[in-house]
Amino acid sequence: MSEFAWSGLLPADLAPWVAPTLLVISALTSFISAAFGLGGGLVLLALMATMVPAAALVPIHGLVQIGSNISRASVMARHIRWPVLWPLTLGGVVGAVIGGLIAVRLPDWLLFLAVGSFVLWSAWGKGAVPAGRASLWLGGAASGFLTMFIGGTGPLVAAVIKTLNLDRMAHVGTQAGCMVLQHGLKIAVFGLLGFNYAPYLPLVIGMIVTGFLATLVGRRVLHGMGDGRFRLALTILLTVLGLRLLWTAGSILLRGG
Repeated sequence: MSEFAWSGLLPADLAPWVAPTLLVISALTSFISAAFGLGGGLVLLALMATMVPAAALVPIHGLVQIGSNISRASVMARHIRWPVLWPLTLGGVVGAVIGGLIAVRLPDWLLFLAVGSFVLWSAWGKGAVPAGRASLWLGGAASGFLTMFIGGTGPLVAAVIKTLNLDRMAHVGTQAGCMVLQHGLKIAVFGLLGFNYAPYLPLVIGMIVTGFLATLVGRRVLHGMGDGRFRLALTILLTVLGLRLLWTAGSILLRGG
């Protein structure tokens, strides 16, 4: 019954149980991102890595995430701070172009180490990252550059936005708007490189739908959280994600990467 139900809706290299599992995971991780502003994308990436072929992991994750962030940005559109969004997104385009033109690939461990250190510094340092338009342009350029190498730059964008001390609704809405561009750039690049998204579209659409429903629930949680508790939760999440990036850097270095 399970195989018949999913017949023709999944690529041949995915087991039938993968689809319903990913639908549930997409909902849970979208709830995390809607309630706290970040974290869901990295959790989704880590879990998808155990179920999706390596060659399809990053492009399919990017496609799901752009749908998730579009839905989150749409339900929180009135909270988006456009003067913050534009320099971050335009700086991201510049950084992505520069990253795409670099012929020599930087070591993965160095990139993870740099981002992890920055995220931890931003989470705990007092005035560690100067707020202002220049920092927004630089933060956007850095995240756009890094997304071409390591993909998940949500914590870096969140760390830059955190320095502006926005209220919780503005922070989450603006973060979602920024990440729409980040994932859009990746989708475009993989498409130009010849990746075929078509076999995965039914699964991706399903994951976006369940993620959108969970986003509505997460927004209600965010409404009732209060700015103080939100900032504390954001600091804790940034700390966990920053330490995870440092752990990844150390693991790659120990493996000789």
